[in-house]
Amino acid sequence: MTTDVLVIGGGAAGFFTAINIAQQSALKVVIAERGKEVLSKVKISGGGRCNVTHAEFVPKELAKNYPRGERELNGPFHTFMSGDVMEWFDTRGVALKIEEDGRIFPESDSSQTIIDCFLSEAKKYGVTVLKGVPVKDIVPEDEGYKVQLGTDTVTAKKVVVATGSNPKIWKVLEALGHTIVPPVPSLFTFNCKHPLLKPIPGLATMALVKIPGTKLESVGPLLVTHWGFSGPAVLKLSAWGARALADKAYKFNIQVNWLHTVSFDEAMEVLKDCKEHQPKKNIGNTRVFDIPKRLWEGIVKELNLTEIRWADVSKKQLNQLATASTAATFTINGKSTFKEEFVTAGGVELKEVNFKTFESKLHANLYLAGEVLNIDAITGGFNFQNAWTGGFIVAKAVVG
Repeated sequence: MTTDVLVIGGGAAGFFTAINIAQQSALKVVIAERGKEVLSKVKISGGGRCNVTHAEFVPKELAKNYPRGERELNGPFHTFMSGDVMEWFDTRGVALKIEEDGRIFPESDSSQTIIDCFLSEAKKYGVTVLKGVPVKDIVPEDEGYKVQLGTDTVTAKKVVVATGSNPKIWKVLEALGHTIVPPVPSLFTFNCKHPLLKPIPGLATMALVKIPGTKLESVGPLLVTHWGFSGPAVLKLSAWGARALADKAYKFNIQVNWLHTVSFDEAMEVLKDCKEHQPKKNIGNTRVFDIPKRLWEGIVKELNLTEIRWADVSKKQLNQLATASTAATFTINGKSTFKEEFVTAGGVELKEVNFKTFESKLHANLYLAGEVLNIDAITGGFNFQNAWTGGFIVAKAVVG
């Protein structure tokens, strides 16, 4: 088979790239997908709703959501970002909505809406989709590339690699001279067994989470689960600390300030005030801080203060209570995957890519988009935004 453009990868970045190329030109475009189905990650994303992008409309601020790729994406986001994505889907009849936390979903609340849009657009513009064709080799030739797809060979003038985190493709790219940053998990939850957590799974509250001995910290909703900790605060921490936490074999301590904006000294002042003005009340019956009742009761119980009156609490016990509220230490022993969405830090070294076009600096007419690069983001639609931006700019470069 011969084609003008071969897009390797039948996921978000692959389809977005192929559709934009085909729409803007008469080039013959083929998508090659190693699996039996296309857009499988789109289907499960956002709990099956597809978190398309995020309502951040300032390029520099949008780029700050990428632990790896912030500097490189700042320029591309000035060309194509979240607002452009919303317009792209809107012109194709897909209505999107912005939720309170900034995440953007299709109004249908179904990822199938996005999948149907891509399949319809690909068909409309004559994009050929091949399934079950793993890439075994990419060989540069004088005027393009010879790509081994399973038992068949495809000759293409231009190749776009948009496979996501794929070790086999990374090996193929490595053989072409590209440097691959070894992948490690990102966006994962923390495993923790602790008496305080056992009776309160499902509890969510704002918190400040730190990893002592590092600069890693995160503020946001913290969710207590049956296995430990989850929620945006932990997921952000796991994203920024992906490599550091892998080096620790996912065994480390975290420090949680359940009051997030309140310091130890400020908490002490509040507790002293309770001792002075509510001496006859039991500590367990007094919810001092703006945190869930179950959490406060758990903290007090852990310190054996439930039946103690404020009048009888010692200075040492007040210190313990303030510490447990603003700097509680928990031992993390392992990680768990966040839902069904597996994100990795790692991929093609970013210095080897021209981010004005997303073209390889080592091989002309070889383009790289999406998570095949060493780019990853926190949760909230940002990983898809990287795919859309890369795909759009690649298409622009390919069409010329």
